[in-house]
Amino acid sequence: MNRREMLRVTSAAVAGASMMGLNAFAATETPHKKKVLVIGAHPDDPETGCGGTMLWLKEAGCEVVAVYMTKGEGGISGKTHSEAVAIRVPEAQKACEILGVRPVFLSQIDGHSEVNKERYQEMRDVIAAENPDVVLTHWPIDSHPDHRVCSLLVYDAWRRLGHFELFYFEVMSGVQTQLFHPTDWVDISKVAEQKRAACYCHVSQAMPELYEGYHDPMEVFRGLEARCKRAEAFVHLRRTGNDLL
Repeated sequence: MNRREMLRVTSAAVAGASMMGLNAFAATETPHKKKVLVIGAHPDDPETGCGGTMLWLKEAGCEVVAVYMTKGEGGISGKTHSEAVAIRVPEAQKACEILGVRPVFLSQIDGHSEVNKERYQEMRDVIAAENPDVVLTHWPIDSHPDHRVCSLLVYDAWRRLGHFELFYFEVMSGVQTQLFHPTDWVDISKVAEQKRAACYCHVSQAMPELYEGYHDPMEVFRGLEARCKRAEAFVHLRRTGNDLL
């Protein structure tokens, strides 16, 4: 097999994987408006991880909700928790306005997130109340403990509730997300600048430096995999028939 043939096979494999997941979901007609929850640990995680996909899903006619497990309490050096919240929640709300999505904030504390019976219940309750068709959240193998907590809580809800599809997204791969091997890609080339504008709402996080250093190269790299200019990548956790507890 020469290089050109290999590229054709790789491109076909990528397209095939995508059509089994998010792309097929967005293209499927249903009697109800499809809903997607994007659940991140902190303000800016949903936007940086899959803001382009959020825009793409909105264009496909889905309702999209950004769920923040914390309000960014520990995310600004030199600020108290209440001072940080007063800055970071409005930043997230502004970003959601640009994306055209609704924000929801849970009660965990940035930097002190927990995995226990009460926190499992809180996550299940919010997901059950929203009743989504699809949930996007953090990949569980991650250097940030809040990301890992968020992923575990959502995974538990997926097993127990059983009515939605679960996809994992990546954030700052290699630094935070580790060992991430996508099953699905979404072409975000047409909405990349709008995603960037939403991410840049998070002024307190020095976003231009972070975006140019990490998120921009990720989009380009995933675009190379998906044979487009820019893409976001996901891992689809498929059910085996023994998932419900």
